[in-house]
Amino acid sequence: MSEQVVRQAVVLAGGMGMRLRPFTEKEPKPMYPVGEKPFIGHLMGQIKAFGIENVLLLLGYKANSIMDYLGDGKNFGLHISYDVTPVEFQTGDRIFHAKDKLEPFFMLMYCDNYCPINFDKLREDFFSHNALAQVSVYENRDHYTRSNIRTGEDGKVLIYDKRRTAADLEGVDIGYAMIRRELLGQLPRDGGSFEEAAYSFAAAQGRMFATITKHRYYSIGSWERMELTRKFFENRPTVFLDRDGTVNVKAPKACYIENSGQFVWLEGAKEAVRLLKENGFRVLMVTNQPGIARGNLTGDTLEAIHKKMQRDLEQIGAEIDKIYYCPHDWEEGCECRKPKPGMLYQAQKDYHLDLTKCIMIGDDERDMAAGRAAGCKTCQVTEQRNLLQIVKEIVKGKQE
Repeated sequence: MSEQVVRQAVVLAGGMGMRLRPFTEKEPKPMYPVGEKPFIGHLMGQIKAFGIENVLLLLGYKANSIMDYLGDGKNFGLHISYDVTPVEFQTGDRIFHAKDKLEPFFMLMYCDNYCPINFDKLREDFFSHNALAQVSVYENRDHYTRSNIRTGEDGKVLIYDKRRTAADLEGVDIGYAMIRRELLGQLPRDGGSFEEAAYSFAAAQGRMFATITKHRYYSIGSWERMELTRKFFENRPTVFLDRDGTVNVKAPKACYIENSGQFVWLEGAKEAVRLLKENGFRVLMVTNQPGIARGNLTGDTLEAIHKKMQRDLEQIGAEIDKIYYCPHDWEEGCECRKPKPGMLYQAQKDYHLDLTKCIMIGDDERDMAAGRAAGCKTCQVTEQRNLLQIVKEIVKGKQE
């Protein structure tokens, strides 16, 4: 088997979860119920989806509760083992105590964070950089939390600051870190925070790198974030629709739909939206509208076009939940114009979506590229396969 295979996930799950009291007075934090199962169950499902089958949990506080729930991992399609240490141990103590159980390469995870990362990219980055540590980093441009990392253009971590006091930090590590076991041999064994010691050392050696994600992460670390996490795990099915060429007749090349009279529905498109809504889907539209920047139409005119579109849908009992549009010209270098996925990431934050479970439908390769960049499934409208045909397939798949 290739040495470039990560066979093991190591999950830090030993803390007392003080910020989650009173729940943690009786149960450990990873057992907090989110949706139909404890949070740790969601993490096990994700690890299985990554293709990793061996899981080592580093436990301390109320370890028996977690072990009783997970068992040997058979019910999750995994092989789960445990290393239990005293409650007062910090992350460094727990990892060093389990050193002999660690694979040469392993993925280190936190028991209270979840993010639908691109695991394949993280693994590829780790090996291509010959990193001691390759960490998943939320870019944090929306100031969702306090940053603790500064990276260079090549993804190299320049500063890791667990205390978050350094200047110009941008990004926060969210777990899902690829670690070389050899890193432990270069660290003093004096307890404390593994991340503070290991990441600071690896960064100083020029062998710590970040794989950036724009997808917001979700946490049960504190009550303040709990409602957002619940919404995320609701997993209401969501479809993104392009506009021109997908739901309505496209204007000629280099021209734009400049008034509501020019908006003409494609055959079956209204019925497709209704079918999605009848089957519980959230429907979001993402459309490039460079005509605004070029002076062909105004924001008010675009709003009038969309109001006409929504009125047509209302007549058959349907609607589009929200419309996102990019008003920029081709050359402006914005993050929202497809094929960039900026509009999809904005919707992700607005609705707490898991983009890996969403579907992007459009007629142009730029739509497909934006969907793929965000981690969505993609379906392309063609002359042989219109929106209604695609939606019927999606609905049938949901019902089966």
